[in-house]
Amino acid sequence: LIERSPKTLPNSVIYISIMTFVMGASIHLVGDSVNHRLIFSGYQLHLSVRDNPIMQKLQPPTLVDSFELLYYYDEYLGHSMWYLVTEGQIFIIFIFTFFAMLALILHQKRKGFRLDSNGLFLLLSFSATLVLIAVWIVWLWNDKILRKKYPGVIYIPEPWAFYTLHINSLH
Repeated sequence: LIERSPKTLPNSVIYISIMTFVMGASIHLVGDSVNHRLIFSGYQLHLSVRDNPIMQKLQPPTLVDSFELLYYYDEYLGHSMWYLVTEGQIFIIFIFTFFAMLALILHQKRKGFRLDSNGLFLLLSFSATLVLIAVWIVWLWNDKILRKKYPGVIYIPEPWAFYTLHINSLH
């Protein structure tokens, strides 16, 4: 698709994009693989790396630093490099895309254009996702443990953290 485009990007930009995707995918997949194995061993996602009981038992204790570094790379660097390039599933990008799409729809509507079935499906699926995210946030708004894990203005707890905190203990 890039080669058939009427305006192509410089080769260096294409190569840097491919390297970013590959590095982000690698970091993300390694981090998630280790993370899922740790969950099966009793790792609790709602706690920080150092506060986890499984990490406190780890010998030698300096290994915890390695897990913290891996967690940092996976959560921040890996997710950004992976999701920004492939799926755009980071909330800030999602909300920006939603409002840009909404602005474009309103602009096109003033010109007399209407959405086709694909555009309508995209708008409705984005809207439904936004509603579900809002329900998720409202439902977990006062959860002090998850609040500590996810501080800040944008508070969207990960489902795995919710699972290890509330559901896993029921089994």
